[in-house]
Amino acid sequence: MSKQIDTSIEIQASASEVWSELTAFESFSEWNPFIRNARGVVEPGGKLEVFIRPAGARGMTFRPTVIVVEPERTLRWYGRFLVPWLFDGEHTFRIESLSDNHVRFHHSETFSGVLVPLLWRTVGTNTRRGFEDMNRALKARVERNARATKQ
Repeated sequence: MSKQIDTSIEIQASASEVWSELTAFESFSEWNPFIRNARGVVEPGGKLEVFIRPAGARGMTFRPTVIVVEPERTLRWYGRFLVPWLFDGEHTFRIESLSDNHVRFHHSETFSGVLVPLLWRTVGTNTRRGFEDMNRALKARVERNARATKQ
C-alpha cells in the first residue's frame, strides 16, 4: 500500500538561491515551520537527522538516508519507522527552473508500508499542511533574500 503527497509553489528567485536555502540545514530553525531542525551530510548515502513538527501535530525525529543529490535540482531521502515496510517514506524536493529568476519548487513524499492505511488520515492531512507551510516559508525567505541581494 502506498500514498503520495505532492505540493508545489512558484518562487521568484534562481534555482541556485532556492537550493542554497534548502540545503542550509543550520538555519531551518529560523524559518522552517515544518522541518524544525535538520543536520547531516547532503550527499548520496549521507545520513540525516530530521525533526519535523507539522502544525497541530506532535513532533518526530527520524534518521533518513540521502539517495539523490543533484545540486540546484533535486534532493531526495528515504526514511522508515522502526523496521522496513512498516511505514516508509521517500521525501523529494525538486527545483524546476522556469526562467533565470523564477522556479517552481516541488515538495513531495511517497509513503509505503503496512501502517499506511491505518495512519493515512492523520499523517496525510498533517503532512500536506506541513509541506504547504514550509513551501510558503521557503518562498518568503528566498524572495526576501533575493531582493536584499539585488538592492
